[in-house]
Amino acid sequence: MAFRVLIAGGGVAALEAILALRADASGLVDVEVLAPDTEFVYRPLATAAPFHAAEPARLPLRMLVEEAGASLRTGRLSAVDADSHRVTTDDGETILYDALLLALGAVPSPAIPGAVTFAGPGDEPAIVAVLDAALTGTVERLVFALPSGVGWPLPVYELALLTAGYLDDAGATRAEVAVVTPEDTPLGAFGAQASEAVAEVLRFRGVEVLAGTVPLSFADGSLRVAPNGEGIPADVVVALPRLEGPRVAGVTADADGFVPVDAYGAVIDLDDVWAAGDLTTFNVKQGGLATQQADAAAASIAARAGADVQPTPFRPVLRGLLLTGLVPRYLRAGEPGRSAADTEPLWWPPTKIVARHLSPFLAEHIGLVA
Repeated sequence: MAFRVLIAGGGVAALEAILALRADASGLVDVEVLAPDTEFVYRPLATAAPFHAAEPARLPLRMLVEEAGASLRTGRLSAVDADSHRVTTDDGETILYDALLLALGAVPSPAIPGAVTFAGPGDEPAIVAVLDAALTGTVERLVFALPSGVGWPLPVYELALLTAGYLDDAGATRAEVAVVTPEDTPLGAFGAQASEAVAEVLRFRGVEVLAGTVPLSFADGSLRVAPNGEGIPADVVVALPRLEGPRVAGVTADADGFVPVDAYGAVIDLDDVWAAGDLTTFNVKQGGLATQQADAAAASIAARAGADVQPTPFRPVLRGLLLTGLVPRYLRAGEPGRSAADTEPLWWPPTKIVARHLSPFLAEHIGLVA
């Protein structure tokens, strides 16, 4: 009987794990995916949708899962009983497993009272309404805010840059665009070289950056910020959401619902349970890093199933494709001595989410290359 692997979740970490298990443990594992969704949504392109630059691809999840070599069961994970190696769904169904991989993502919630929250696909109409107001002159100062503790700041810069370019092209010369961020420098997580490249694009676009500033709340034309408690003038504030873990019964989690794992993705204090992606306690919540976590977990699971593979720990390499409305910037950090920013692709295929297995899979089977 094949080693039963159950993957809970239907996002990039789940799909990467299926493909990694096919590569590492072909013929040894039987992989089943448990997910409530019928579609796989390629989320990173949501920032471009309001500007008609791109649309988030929506693809049938069952087709992708089966093409990757697994089966799909529609349902939502409710609880885990690690001692008996079984899970329960919201419908009361019980599923047995030999290894369980949690790839459930995180739950977004508004972080700045009074602001427009942009969490990704589905929130594009709110940005379109802001753009329309700016074109008519109702809104003259737009502030894009990064709340403290947000694990992936790149979308706030994309929205600001694309907005500035869109309004400039439309002749809305009175509109001002600013970014408020707790970071010391724009996208500083990518290192000094990449951060300066991003700052240069922001300056060219005329986007003001207020760094080292924590946005708190927005009301009556003023964005209140820390550490000084002063207000920044704004007609509209667009903010990224704060994330929380999914809080599954029977699964170890911290105060914010995120799941602690070791370097191989194994959940602390639970046997034969792994986790990858945004639901883990790793502080950067980004699709490419989620797939790297999934690779580490899949190798560990494959070894557990008897495959001749050496598990390797998660060593994050951060890659980001920043849409600017002009030439995109490819940003990379994490590889010793190779942190970089360039207008030419630093990886191939030049996708938003960089994944060892999933990127070529989507490029080959779906034609997705952005």
